[in-house]
Amino acid sequence: MKLPPAFVNNINQAFGERGRRFLADLPTLLETAAQTWELTLGKPFLLSYNYVCAVTRADGTPAVLKLGVPDRELSSEINTLRLYAGQGACRLLEADPGQGRLLLERLHPGTLLATLEDDERATEIAAGVMKAIQRPAPAGEGFLSLRGWFDELKGLRPLFNGGTGPFPERTVAIIEGLILELFAEDRPQVLLHGDFHHFNILSSERGWLVIDPKGVVGPAEYEAGPFLINPWGKDLDEAESIQRTQRRVAILAEQMGFDRQRLLAWAACHSLLSSWWDLGDDGTGGEYSRAWTEIFLKTRKL
Repeated sequence: MKLPPAFVNNINQAFGERGRRFLADLPTLLETAAQTWELTLGKPFLLSYNYVCAVTRADGTPAVLKLGVPDRELSSEINTLRLYAGQGACRLLEADPGQGRLLLERLHPGTLLATLEDDERATEIAAGVMKAIQRPAPAGEGFLSLRGWFDELKGLRPLFNGGTGPFPERTVAIIEGLILELFAEDRPQVLLHGDFHHFNILSSERGWLVIDPKGVVGPAEYEAGPFLINPWGKDLDEAESIQRTQRRVAILAEQMGFDRQRLLAWAACHSLLSSWWDLGDDGTGGEYSRAWTEIFLKTRKL
C-alpha cells in the first residue's frame, strides 16, 4: 500500500514494533474487515494515527471503517462511543477491540466546525455538543484517566536534569502548582471526550456531532482545553488571542456553568501537556501549544 509518509512515521514513533507489524499487515486487516462486515472499501480520509476510510455496507449504507493498533486508547474510544449511543456523537455500528477495528456512522455532509468563520457561533455550537455528550464517570475499568495523562509531566524535569529545557521555568512552576490545586479539588468526575475541538466536531443530518473520543475520566472543565487552542495553527497576535479566549470562556461559562478561572486554569495545564506531548527528541516541537499556555495565564490575570 502507498501510505502517506507522515502517517507511517506517526505509527512507527507511537507504537514501535507493534506499529511496524500493523503497517505490514494493513492490507490483510482491511480485507478481513471487509469480509467480516460485508463492506466495499473506499478511499481513505486524512490519516494520522489510525487508518480511516469510507466504506459501503452490504445494504448500501455508507459508513466509515477505522483500523488502529489495538491498545487501551482504542478500547476506551469504543467504550465511550457505546455509552454515547449516538447522542451528540457519531454512532458505533460494529467494533472488535481485539483486532483494533471500528465501523462508524458516516456523517453527512460532514462539514468541520473549523470551517465556520463566526467564532462565537462555533463556540455556541461546541457548547451544545459538549452538553449533549457529558456523562457521569462510568464505574469500572475501560477508560483513560486524566490524572494519568498529567502524571506524564513528571518526566519533564528529569529529562532536563532538573531544569525545564525549552519550557520557561516560571511557567512550569505555575502549571505544577495549578495541577496540584485542580486535582486536590473535590469536583465531580465525568466522562470526557478528551480531544474536543473544531476538527472533531462535524455537521450531520442529526445536527453537529463529535467523532474520535478518547474517553477520559476527570473534571468537566478540562474538556474545553483542546477547544480553546484550536483551530490548530491559526496565527493570532497576543491581544487578539486573549480577546478571543475571553469571548469563548464567557460563552462556555454561561452555557455549561463553568467557573471561568477554573476553566482557564485547565486550559493552561492542557496546553503545556500538549506541548510536552509534541516535544521531539531534538528539543523542538510544541511551540504552538506552549505559546497558548502563556496566553491563558495572562488571560487569568485580567
